[in-house]
Amino acid sequence: MSDDAATNTTNPRTPGMNRRGVLTGGALAAAGLLGLGTSTAAALPAAGTRPGPSGPVPLGPSDFTAVAASQADTVTVPAGFTADVLAPWGLPLRASGPKSRADGGSTAAEQALQIGTHHHGIRFFPTAEGAAGSRRGLLVINHETSDRALLGGGDDKALAAQGVSVVAVRESGGRWRAVDSRLNRRLTGDTPVRFSGPVKTAGQARGVLACGGHGVTPWGTYLAAEENFNAFFGTDAPGWQRREADMRYGLSAGGFGHAWHRTDPRFDLASPEARPEDFGWVVEFDPGDPSSVPVKRTALGRFMHGGATVTEAAGRVVVYSSDAEDGEYLYKYVGEGGWRSVRAAGRSPLDHGTLYVARISPDGSGRWLPLRHGEGPLTRAAGWRDQADVLLRARLAADALGATPLGRPERVAVGPAGDVYLALANSNGGSDCGSSGATGDPASAECTGDPYGRIIRWHENHEEQGEGGGSFHWEEFLTAGDPRQASDGAFAAPKGLWFGADGTLWISTGISGHDLNGPSAAHRAAGNNALLAADTTDGTVRRFLTAPRGAEVTGVTATPDGRTLFVNIQHPGERTARWGAPDADDPGAVSTWPGGRADGRPRSATVAVHRSP
Repeated sequence: MSDDAATNTTNPRTPGMNRRGVLTGGALAAAGLLGLGTSTAAALPAAGTRPGPSGPVPLGPSDFTAVAASQADTVTVPAGFTADVLAPWGLPLRASGPKSRADGGSTAAEQALQIGTHHHGIRFFPTAEGAAGSRRGLLVINHETSDRALLGGGDDKALAAQGVSVVAVRESGGRWRAVDSRLNRRLTGDTPVRFSGPVKTAGQARGVLACGGHGVTPWGTYLAAEENFNAFFGTDAPGWQRREADMRYGLSAGGFGHAWHRTDPRFDLASPEARPEDFGWVVEFDPGDPSSVPVKRTALGRFMHGGATVTEAAGRVVVYSSDAEDGEYLYKYVGEGGWRSVRAAGRSPLDHGTLYVARISPDGSGRWLPLRHGEGPLTRAAGWRDQADVLLRARLAADALGATPLGRPERVAVGPAGDVYLALANSNGGSDCGSSGATGDPASAECTGDPYGRIIRWHENHEEQGEGGGSFHWEEFLTAGDPRQASDGAFAAPKGLWFGADGTLWISTGISGHDLNGPSAAHRAAGNNALLAADTTDGTVRRFLTAPRGAEVTGVTATPDGRTLFVNIQHPGERTARWGAPDADDPGAVSTWPGGRADGRPRSATVAVHRSP
């Protein structure tokens, strides 16, 4: 999704870190390039959810020729590989369902039976054991938002286009296709949900919105992270006044130009039926049970969740998430006990634990601070009613604890060795930086800005963790926009991170439209947004895939045998400074991918990348 205005004016901006780590350059090790597999083994080293092959099978040769930066309106992959469009926006979930229309004329009811738009997080769940599990399974796909100029229809259709899609897929004859299944389903802005954990909600709650990143639990459920939900709230009431929490969560009368408040009182901030507190959570559901009701796990806090990356520490479930706006924070949730015993007692490990926020120092040290009611500044005397209030206003609680603001923190990934990586997409340095230089020193207190972004990594001191969050040591791993990067690895705005089972770190980029293909030399060198492969042992980077015009590369996942990589292409055809903007009369002004029809519409889609037959 495009850049959002920062809302943290409480703590000084801290757009980057000044501790230098691994630099880019050189060639990727052969073993770190194409042995792709599901990230379950990497993210959950102590608790894989399903048995599979003993090791990753290479997707292709032991090396690949990196693709050049591109401004073309297509997906490019290295020679010897093929990218097939698999799950585009509008594809019916069942063969008998309503087909998409080239003019965008599908109704909201039809959209609720089709793949949503703005594809983001993605996960492949095998539906068979052994080798067959790499030929058929479920794709779970998050849908972050919708583009009014391209969607067609009203606000009810926009609600139906968001949320999550679950679709069965199968490989046959070297091609992947979506297939009918009783498990195919949609979660939308109208889907009934329930709340669990400290925060309760009045009446029947509805809606799963603005789903960006994701996670998978050791017990096999899917976590959808609600991100920029504030975009869909507004009001026309002249007397409405913003409260402190409204300001910190970016809620305003004008919203982001959406007008949902005129047709649905849930989104009218002046209405007694307004429900902004129903959004901004991590949502759990079981892809294997189409009747399951999505659950908003409130112990993980309310903010613009960049993801929900799950791992383990001493048998406890750990969930990392960022607050994905410039100047916001990094969080970690730790379950109160071993997740197996908690589940055996009939409780959810995601309801019983502690949420922490990071304080990061320029000397390479860091500490996790508990968001616990009654401790430190989070007391009743200081205006905090209870633990539910702390979690509901997690941003304000983190402010009070003195957490470290970061430069647009996005996805978190856990490597096979246990090191944790965080993408910092970029930063404007804050509203009071003016036109000062952009050195990108990501965690100094200086207001310098970081226009290209970077990736940091840290190692947890688990021996200190015990019942608390513990401390960690961090370093910078990669700096985007670095002139020392080879042309085949130049990139900017790292947002998505995902580890293949062999330890390759896959980086997906999301340069915003006003910077895409220029005007800076670094943005021009990066070209269209891309998917890159990084070797974490020496920091070398190589470009594997480029996106069409106006698109971001978002979620990445793979089959257990590593032979197919599924990649999400989000919002092709979005407004860019280089190519202009689409509108209802000319939806293909920027892009016509994937259909290529002059009278058609660009469509977000999942592509299946595999070696050419």
